Amino acid sequence: MNRKIALVIMIFLLLNFLSGCWSRSEMNELAITVGLAIDKPDDQFIITTQVVNPGQAAARQGGGQKTPVITYQEKGDTVFETIRRMTTVTARKLYFSHIRILVISEELAEEGLGEVLDFLIRDHNVRSDFYVVIAKDTKAENVLKVLTGLEDIPANKLFTALETSEKSWAPSRAVAIDELIVDIVAEGKEAQLTGLEITGDIKKAEKSEHVQEIEPDVTLKYSGLAVFKGDKLIGWLNESDSKAVNYVQGNVKSTIGETSCPDGKGKVAIEVIRTKADLKAKVENGSPKGTINVQIEGNVGDVQCRNLDLSKMKTIEELEKKSEKIVKELIESTIAKAQGEFKADIFGFGEAIHRSDPDYWKKVKKEWNEKFADMPIEVKAAVKIRRVGTIGNSPMKGMEE
Repeated sequence: MNRKIALVIMIFLLLNFLSGCWSRSEMNELAITVGLAIDKPDDQFIITTQVVNPGQAAARQGGGQKTPVITYQEKGDTVFETIRRMTTVTARKLYFSHIRILVISEELAEEGLGEVLDFLIRDHNVRSDFYVVIAKDTKAENVLKVLTGLEDIPANKLFTALETSEKSWAPSRAVAIDELIVDIVAEGKEAQLTGLEITGDIKKAEKSEHVQEIEPDVTLKYSGLAVFKGDKLIGWLNESDSKAVNYVQGNVKSTIGETSCPDGKGKVAIEVIRTKADLKAKVENGSPKGTINVQIEGNVGDVQCRNLDLSKMKTIEELEKKSEKIVKELIESTIAKAQGEFKADIFGFGEAIHRSDPDYWKKVKKEWNEKFADMPIEVKAAVKIRRVGTIGNSPMKGMEE
């Protein structure tokens, strides 16, 4: 009898656990937020959210009367307050688990990202798999107002475009929020974020008609890397410098490099297919010294030279040497800018010193960027061309003959 009573009690308790989640929210009560933009032109935050219009997004009817997303905006003293205040216009609670892109204005980045990052990491409803970018020469809110082609949801387009660009074009880098926080708090390495520019008339970007044209009136373009010192933006790297930083950090998956023809007329384009970077730092006679060794493998992809015989090993070796010189000079130029203009270790030599000589690092870590600015750094580059394509000489040579 006692066993039967105990079994009934256990079944009763189990039924309570099967009753559902006490904190559940129904889909028709939530506003699915896919994009978040944060500006701070004065003492208050201006937050813009890009919310999916579920009915229109599901319909996928070209030329419809409604857009697939809606933007909402509010102002407040803190990020959390501003987002909660937004419920006065959204009619639904904002749901942040599906954010794809976070856009931060230059003004806010220059002031510091600490407060913004604190909220986003502290909120248990926010996942950490979205990318963070800096709006360059425009307000962050403007980015989320641009409707895009190919992808119905603009935030999804920004996410996939950054991933694609990182894989195929060296200057770009996709940085998720958890990676950004690690870089900011790390000792001996400063953070970088990809910039995002708007070209065209932003007023036309909010209308669906502009994406129905062959050439849209407004486009979004990733451009350069923003350099940070701590959590504050201190400057920008151009396209070449951004490529150099990614080479040094081993972030280049594929890209295109160019070298001049022997007669100086035209270019040879080499597709980078594989890279490897080795960054080291040590202390000699009480002073830090760094070395960078970059190894690159590539294929010849485009030849504008009229007299270049790629069937000869000597020709390939000359192309490799020219390419090595270009990469070496590119990296050295960017190092000079990091040491002179920024005085910020954007490469990670401080982390290498920390690993190789912890005792020295304890003495200099508070003034590391000053030490880095005067540190000698040796750069080595090795380029190996694997394939030249299906033809040896350019067809232009045959036309001349």
